[in-house]
Amino acid sequence: MTYGSQNNVPLAQSAVLRSGGSTTWLNHLADYWTLTKPEVNFLVLVSALVGFYLAAGGAVNGWLLFHTLMGTLLVASGTGTLNQYLERRTDAFMRRTANRPLPAGRLAHGRALWFGILLSVVGGAELWIAANPLTSALALATLGSYLVFYTPLKRRTPLCTLVGAFPGAMPPLIGWAAVRNSLDPQAWVLYAILFLWQFPHLLAIAWMYREDYSRAGLQMLPRNDHDGRATVRQIVACTLALLPVSLIPAFTGHAGIVYLIGSGILGAAFLYCGARMAAQRTNIIAKQLLMASILYLPMVFALLMLDRTAG
Repeated sequence: MTYGSQNNVPLAQSAVLRSGGSTTWLNHLADYWTLTKPEVNFLVLVSALVGFYLAAGGAVNGWLLFHTLMGTLLVASGTGTLNQYLERRTDAFMRRTANRPLPAGRLAHGRALWFGILLSVVGGAELWIAANPLTSALALATLGSYLVFYTPLKRRTPLCTLVGAFPGAMPPLIGWAAVRNSLDPQAWVLYAILFLWQFPHLLAIAWMYREDYSRAGLQMLPRNDHDGRATVRQIVACTLALLPVSLIPAFTGHAGIVYLIGSGILGAAFLYCGARMAAQRTNIIAKQLLMASILYLPMVFALLMLDRTAG
């Protein structure tokens, strides 16, 4: 592929960008929306919401909740945008990402960079002013560690998934800190649930798109794991560990019997999906595990919010 000298986009596509003749403002708006990774931000907001709600314990400050979620959304959107900026070249080699705005040449790279910076700065400032400095620091630390450590490590070592799980589990802490300006043990239980959940979720995606990742030089799976045995061992181990960890709120008095039974059933079902992938390492089974992970997390958090106790 031949790249232009200024923006590193294909020459023909660069000409389209300069002329602007084939792109409407609505198309540009859709491309900027895509840069923010809205599908990821949904789970980020759900996780921040549960941290906020449980930390509140009683009546919820609606104005604080609004600013917490909005600030978190802006920082998360900035993170997604800057991640796509940094990975624009590798994205061009993968079928699932080649049509993103930057590798496809629909947006100039400099605009995406400044858009991501603007979102991050505004979001961090909103959390600082409307909530407290701790909340802002946690959000910006998530952004920094995701971009500085996780993103470049994807090209160097399969340990990137482990490294990325640490900032990836931060949203409940952000919501919690917004209310209490501190991090209590219950907040870290939420962190642990989200931390463990990420492994089956991300490894299912990595297995489904292993050829894409290999083509782009990204090391998302264990090295030389051509038959997937090492991958499914990690999936089963993490779904197995997630089951008892998710039950902790019920045993510490922060949730009741409804949560205990419901989260136990959901955890067992999630473990079953992981075990199925261990038995049949196909893309279809991996996709089913991915769908199970997407359903599992908001359902467990919803149960926890509905069946919370005074602790």
